[in-house]
Amino acid sequence: MRKLHTLAIALFAAAFLLVSTAPAQAGKLGRQLTEESTLTTILKRGTLRVGMDTFVPWAMKDKTGKFIGFEIDVARRLAEDMGVDIEFVPTSWDGIIPALLAGKFDLLIGGMGIRADRAVKVNFSIPYYSTGMSIVANSKKIPGATKLEDFNKEDIVISARKGTTAAKAAKRFMPNAKLRLFNKEPQAVQELLNGRAHAFISMAPLPAQEAIKHKDKLYLPMTGNFTNEPNGIAMRKGDVDMLNFVNSWIRATKAEGWILDRQKYWFTTLDWQSQVQ
Repeated sequence: MRKLHTLAIALFAAAFLLVSTAPAQAGKLGRQLTEESTLTTILKRGTLRVGMDTFVPWAMKDKTGKFIGFEIDVARRLAEDMGVDIEFVPTSWDGIIPALLAGKFDLLIGGMGIRADRAVKVNFSIPYYSTGMSIVANSKKIPGATKLEDFNKEDIVISARKGTTAAKAAKRFMPNAKLRLFNKEPQAVQELLNGRAHAFISMAPLPAQEAIKHKDKLYLPMTGNFTNEPNGIAMRKGDVDMLNFVNSWIRATKAEGWILDRQKYWFTTLDWQSQVQ
């Protein structure tokens, strides 16, 4: 009986100790999470590191070698509002999520569509803009096409960039066509211009811009996009502070009309082309 009494006292003491130290442990954990958050690291470092890959007109180099484009504007404004410098980390698209997870940079700002398979690996911000897939065709190889079904044939060749939503869209909407994938959009466009592909699929507005630049060879079979794709800023999982900050920043810049203004400049005009030609 005495042993049972002693055991009961010991268990009660252990429980009391656990309860009494829980708030302190929770506070310590909270401080660790705050100290280790990406947001805190960026502010201490004084530099925001952004992963991206070249993709006209989202991110490209001007005549002087400086990065310009819609996503470049977004990243620069985000860093400016944080009160820190900006550092761009060019990364191959097919390895850009692994690079983010490995800590090569803080955020991925590169026209990345929010998809379930990606969201398993990273956290996405709320959408800061939406776009979609569009198609441009070679006027000699396939004249008069007006719908996606015209390209869903075994003798049709579609070019697209490897690892992109465009490649997924081609497989989904034109499963019977042959798909040729390239590391960069310019390579896929050149395949179309050379007549080795019937059409090129990419995120709007690139197909429309290529049709304008090469109106003697290319045309848009259909107006508008055939998919709708929200785009978000990607970051590592488990960082609530960074996610909350980025979401708040997006809401604020959208409310003031700044993001829409940048979209109009880069996506609906070609005023920027003189900077890269």
